[in-house]
Amino acid sequence: MRDEYDFSKGERGKFYNPNAKHNIPVYLDSEVLDYFVEKAKVKGVELDAMVNDLLKKDIALIEGVK
Repeated sequence: MRDEYDFSKGERGKFYNPNAKHNIPVYLDSEVLDYFVEKAKVKGVELDAMVNDLLKKDIALIEGVK
């Protein structure tokens, strides 16, 4: 690394995108993760697809109770 960097020609906000979507990490307990990894493997689907499907079903149940 250099001792100093010259930012005098830098442009504030050049790469800022107010509409950018950020994927935040979701951390599962190890036993929960192990369970779903095994179930996804048995079903032959990707883990993220299976978890998203389960969460969508939960959302539908929650919204149906309101």
